[in-house]
Amino acid sequence: MNTMLRKSVLGIAGLAFTGGIFAGPVAAHADAAPVQGIKPVAVSVQGDKLIPHGVQGAQSKIDLNDEQTANAKAIIAATKKAGLPERAAVISIATSLQESKLENLGHLGDKNDHDSLGLFQQRPSSGWGTPEQITDPEYSTLAFLKGLKQVDGWQDMPLTEAAQTVQVSAYPDAYAQWEQQAADIVAHNWNS
Repeated sequence: MNTMLRKSVLGIAGLAFTGGIFAGPVAAHADAAPVQGIKPVAVSVQGDKLIPHGVQGAQSKIDLNDEQTANAKAIIAATKKAGLPERAAVISIATSLQESKLENLGHLGDKNDHDSLGLFQQRPSSGWGTPEQITDPEYSTLAFLKGLKQVDGWQDMPLTEAAQTVQVSAYPDAYAQWEQQAADIVAHNWNS
């Protein structure tokens, strides 16, 4: 099966699967209290803007502390400053969840991945900026978004492909596991 046809079939299957997941729990638990303070989000918002292709693969989720929540809000603010839509914030937050678990990492000594720093594990030696710049959440997000805007068609591709094109990770599919949590964070914080 050619690549384009396979992607189309998988995309349709993913949308059908995601639609069933969202419709079932939302309808069945409409009166339930929000989980961890996150308000329920309209299915059409997530389906149309935040997760247009449906999630790919099993999803991971972590509980966020105050610092991680502040970093997620900083990513959202920088995305708005760049004039980009919610989908860009979802891609950015999912990328940061994979790279640093939304922690603004400094130099980790022997545990450091080369000279990777900050929310996105950007490297000064690769031209992302100085260590001081890279560990500034607004700067690092704007740098990531600058790279994202250079990816032709990023708005219409799966999250993991867009993130990988910017990040060039050794684990290109790892970003996909954070899409649902990133979308939930953006839905909860975009208008606050």
